[in-house]
Amino acid sequence: MSVNKVILVGNLGKDPEVRYTAAGTAVATFPLATSERYKDKSGQQVEKTEWHNIVVWRSLAEICGKYLSKGRQVYIEGKIRTRSYTDRDGNKRYITEIEADQMQMLGRGDEGGGRPAAASRNEFNQEPAESFQEPAFNEDDDIPF
Repeated sequence: MSVNKVILVGNLGKDPEVRYTAAGTAVATFPLATSERYKDKSGQQVEKTEWHNIVVWRSLAEICGKYLSKGRQVYIEGKIRTRSYTDRDGNKRYITEIEADQMQMLGRGDEGGGRPAAASRNEFNQEPAESFQEPAFNEDDDIPF
């Protein structure tokens, strides 16, 4: 038996980008920052931030696109996925992502006024799409790492 489960609580690095596959399936992507704070050997406070590429499918993707924005704190549950694609120059690239199947908005209550507080792929009878076409790689995009 094996388990592939990820739980993250962090802040969005930018607004979710919602696209649609050729079959019309919604997919949202966004970077999520998680931070840990600790004291080093000399007693100095250190903060280490990790960036995670989040991918969300179908109705949950549309919810993320509608209700999430840069800086918003969220709880994410999902699986680690690594895939490859070929960039414009013909180089094979690998990317590790978190395929989210649950999302809960956190933070101040007035940030979400009347919005759904939590959603999961199961609530919307979602299954991950069989194939996802990598959007064109844009070297001008801000990459958070």
